[in-house]
Amino acid sequence: MRSGERPVMKKTLKLRIIVALFLCIGISPQMLPAAAETAAPIVTAGRLQAAYEDTAGLVADFRQHTAMQLNRRGKSGSGTVVFLKPGHMRWDYFAPDRQILISDGRTITMYFEKSMQMIVTAAREYLQSDVTYSFFSGSGNIMEDFTISAGDGTVDDTAGTSLIKLVPKKAHPQISRLYVWVADDTSLINRIRMVDHFDTITDLFFDNIKRLSNTDSTGPVIDSKLFTFIPPPGTEIINQ
Repeated sequence: MRSGERPVMKKTLKLRIIVALFLCIGISPQMLPAAAETAAPIVTAGRLQAAYEDTAGLVADFRQHTAMQLNRRGKSGSGTVVFLKPGHMRWDYFAPDRQILISDGRTITMYFEKSMQMIVTAAREYLQSDVTYSFFSGSGNIMEDFTISAGDGTVDDTAGTSLIKLVPKKAHPQISRLYVWVADDTSLINRIRMVDHFDTITDLFFDNIKRLSNTDSTGPVIDSKLFTFIPPPGTEIINQ
């Protein structure tokens, strides 16, 4: 592995929310435009929270791009992601290099094929700071954890989605702010933009999303064996 590569990849991988429904009452006619503008993002967040609380598992294709201030070209990757409650997730990066991140609820393993290394660490702290896990597991609470607003003009709207901006109410170790595009038809996430404290931007796009519902037996079959990984012989194991 080239010098400095592993810390960048760990940070990128770690950059991987959500709320009770909101009802407006007692609004005077003069307040309606401003109130509607304020309420819309909260309603969107409520739809998102409800959808993922009803999600038992999820599989999707993803594309990722990270742009750092000192690197205009940035870094891109793509692959597949699988979530299964409780505490299980798997990210398979097929490009540009083969990498695998797995949580079995107790341990996080990060395998880097190019350098023949695998990092092993406890899952609890990682999952608490992993934004995408909070989204897809429905374990977060947007109203309590974030200030919710509409987009601020720094990012574009996407047809068929509702855009919300989330700013952590308490300092987050990796995240300064988030932009989330929520599909109007499914209330699932199509895209997340994560901005860290150094203005590094990570965009995640999700396609071909298949959801396993808690209340409906239809959906993808997710094999628990996916959350176990045995590295090839000769792989250096680094316990942290």
